[in-house]
Amino acid sequence: MAVSTIDRSALQQGAWVSLVFAVPFSIGSRWVADHDPGSPWASVLWLAALGGFTLGAGIAAWVQRTGFPLLHGLVCAGGTYLAAQAVFIVLKLFRGGTISWLGVFFTFTVVLFAGLVGGGLGSALRKRGMMPSSQRNSRPVGEPDQLEEGGAR
Repeated sequence: MAVSTIDRSALQQGAWVSLVFAVPFSIGSRWVADHDPGSPWASVLWLAALGGFTLGAGIAAWVQRTGFPLLHGLVCAGGTYLAAQAVFIVLKLFRGGTISWLGVFFTFTVVLFAGLVGGGLGSALRKRGMMPSSQRNSRPVGEPDQLEEGGAR
């Protein structure tokens, strides 16, 4: 059996987080930019969407079990962005709008960077011993908890 470098479950968990946190802010940013071009809120919402992609990438990197956190962060953020953007592009073309392909590409590169940052954050959590609860080793019976007094190792 071949060993896979991609943990699909981790990508799925990170993608759901990205979709929940990044896409609504992205839609809000687009709406504000279309209705009030001079508003600073478009940039604020865009940065919040970028934070959502970073969070999702961090989750994917944190829960992965293959030892490639940065790859999971990049794939999660980039894949989620491309999937959501594909839907937005189809809807815009269906309504007769035009697409700024340079804008799509630029935003994709920024989202990939956010994925790299999220992957690094997820990796840092793992290196500091902060593992997802589903991956923690169970303690032998009678061993004190690390948080209890005198239980520090």
